[in-house]
Amino acid sequence: MTTQNETDLFAHLQLRGLEVENPERLSGGRSNCVWRAGEIVVKLYLKYGENPLFANDPKRERASLSALAGTGMVPRLLDAGVFNDHHWLAYSHIEGSIWQSGTPHVAQLLGRLHDQPRFADLPGGCNGSTSLAAQTRAILARCKTTGHLQHLSPVGQVAPLEKRTLIHGDPVPGNLLEHDGTLTLIDWQCPQLGDPAEDLALFLSPAMQLLYRGHPLTLAEENDFVAAYPDRRVVERLKYLKPWFHWRMAAYCQWKAELGGNRDQEAMLLELDALQSISPKAT
Repeated sequence: MTTQNETDLFAHLQLRGLEVENPERLSGGRSNCVWRAGEIVVKLYLKYGENPLFANDPKRERASLSALAGTGMVPRLLDAGVFNDHHWLAYSHIEGSIWQSGTPHVAQLLGRLHDQPRFADLPGGCNGSTSLAAQTRAILARCKTTGHLQHLSPVGQVAPLEKRTLIHGDPVPGNLLEHDGTLTLIDWQCPQLGDPAEDLALFLSPAMQLLYRGHPLTLAEENDFVAAYPDRRVVERLKYLKPWFHWRMAAYCQWKAELGGNRDQEAMLLELDALQSISPKAT
């Protein structure tokens, strides 16, 4: 984004009554531009529909911040709109730090989230092993090299849930802010009505932990997380679906590695190790 475009964007926001003097560009993903201006965070959405696993939907983020306002689980929405054909969103800055340790706290937060009421206009997420396998094959179809992954399709079948719940869809360490003794989830670009086991699997993913925290969770941290999650039925379901979640994440990391991701090859190998440790007979 050019300096002039940034200047025009913030002039537009000032006209809407937002105090956005001296904005500072924040580091982050390649899909959006994010700035902090005092107590305000501004996100400008740049790319749509390019990621086969994690959506980048500004309408879903706005709906999530509105629906979950007052719960403490989301930042406070200030305003949203469109500038030069790009959606933007402004919310209150949270003074805190990216999550690094304390898995039970994350499990409790996700448990609260999965008990929240549904709200309108959320797409359905993957539900059951057949759905996860289909999504994994769709990711592999985008890759140039897949021979080492195609034959690892897990065996068996796990039925879909009859009733799906609200899930965040991307509860990785980089989207968890610690502040004032609590946790808040940010980056609500891909919530869904889905299987709550998916949020658990995404947080526990060794690839996501490596990429966002620098190293996977220890076995003790995983066990503490699982023990703290309030719904034992979801924990049991996660146990049966783990092979499909690891296979899908390995495929995603392969896709990212082919796009030039610095550590995605290493992340993929972690997922393959996890998959083969629990599915030695995968075919």
